[in-house]
This record gives sequence, C-alpha cells and structure tokens, in this order.
Amino acid sequence: MTGVKNIFDVVGRSMGAQMVRLNTIASNIANMESKASSAEEAYKPIRPVFKTVFGDNYEKMGVASVDAETIVALNREPEKVYEPGHPNADAKGFVYKAPVNSDEELVEMLEASRQYQNNLEVLSTVRALMMRTMNMGK
Repeated sequence: MTGVKNIFDVVGRSMGAQMVRLNTIASNIANMESKASSAEEAYKPIRPVFKTVFGDNYEKMGVASVDAETIVALNREPEKVYEPGHPNADAKGFVYKAPVNSDEELVEMLEASRQYQNNLEVLSTVRALMMRTMNMGK
C-alpha cells in the first residue's frame, strides 16, 4: 500500500492510530455515566479496529505499519438501574446506564499512551542517529 516508505511513515501512521484509540477512550469515559430510557438508546463503548499496512516493497524492505481501519461499538448490555425520578426513566422507573468499565478504560488509556510514547522515542532515536551520521562527515 502506498504511503509507507520509511521509518517516518511507520511512526506517523502508528501515532495516528494511537490517537484514534485515545479519542475512543475519551469518548467512552465521557459517556460513562450517561443514562437512557431504553437499552437500545444507551451509549455503547467503542474501540478502534487496527489493520496492518504493508509498504510497496515489503518483501525487500520489511516496512509495515498500522492504521485504525474502523471504529466498532462493543456488544455489551447496559446496566438497568431503578431511578423513578430521573428524567429519562421509562414507565417502570428504570434507566439504562452505559456499560463502560472505568478500570478497563484506564488500562486502555495507559497502554495507548505508552505506545504513543514508544513511537516518539523511536522518532527521537532516528533523529539522533541521523544527526550523528551527518556529523561523521565533518
């Protein structure tokens, strides 16, 4: 696939994919306490689906990266909570709370953040090596 030619393309795509992941985590955390009047209307947590992207000369160069291909809603049932005074309560007094697990989201956030930091470290190392190589000729 075009666009993956060198280490900078690999790191750029990977960082972009982790940003999509962090955005979905932020959306899940933001909607964690949301309540709806039916199970169908309740917020469903979302996750990105990653896809490996191979460079044009993968067999020769071994260059591959990742893209966030799509975002999918997780198939989880919302929590049914009895709150008769809530504005979104159904006729029986129930609301449906988003099935977002804060611990799971925090672990996902830490992992995505570390992956993003790892990519920054790769970029920094490549830059330092390029500078050293350029200074060798002086």
